[in-house]
Amino acid sequence: MTAERTVGETPSVGVSGPLGSSAPTEHVPERTASVLRARIAEGDLAPGAKLTEARLTAEFGVSRHSLRAAFQLLAAEGLVDRRPHRGVVVHSPTGEDVREIYRTRRVLELGTVSVTDYDEGALAQLDDIVESARRAARIGDAPEMAQANQDFHRRITAEAHSAVVTRAMEEMLARMRLLFHTMRDISTFHVDYVEPNARTVELLRAGHRPAVVEHMSAYFDGAERRLLDHLEDRGR
Repeated sequence: MTAERTVGETPSVGVSGPLGSSAPTEHVPERTASVLRARIAEGDLAPGAKLTEARLTAEFGVSRHSLRAAFQLLAAEGLVDRRPHRGVVVHSPTGEDVREIYRTRRVLELGTVSVTDYDEGALAQLDDIVESARRAARIGDAPEMAQANQDFHRRITAEAHSAVVTRAMEEMLARMRLLFHTMRDISTFHVDYVEPNARTVELLRAGHRPAVVEHMSAYFDGAERRLLDHLEDRGR
């Protein structure tokens, strides 16, 4: 079981001042949710982390009403849960979460690569991310490999140039980070996806969309099975 932490024990991500100081009141919950979502996506908040209202309202400079509205947004995305006598905690992934995440990623990522031409600038950025992952793999830096993997898939969908796709992908990346926490005891988990990501770039550069879709489909199938098997083993 993940040890309970509170948000006050984690570093701030994307906060430069009170969130309520420069935004219309109706936007404050969305901005607050965005910061908490980013903390989850960056791995600063693990499954089971307790989100304490008193600390967050003081840190963000928002009202309890705005914070609770932000919690509602994150709960609808499957990122936090309300638990009796514990308040709000970061969600702990289940097998159904895995299935839903990969259903959605197939739509977002396979849909993007099937209709998008990646120019050399985009491909160079993907190459750089792969090289960062390789450097991290050489020194056994699992957190950096995890971050590179997140960055890679974020970059894949960024080429859709769609605010809707970008928002949906950020939600999926945050939920994926929670899954990564469940795999932290398997040292090879992120290593195994470095070269498949490199192969994705090769196929994108060749402009063979059906081959990219086939490759990424197999990638997703394998990752989904691995995560489901691991969650099942942990539950025994």
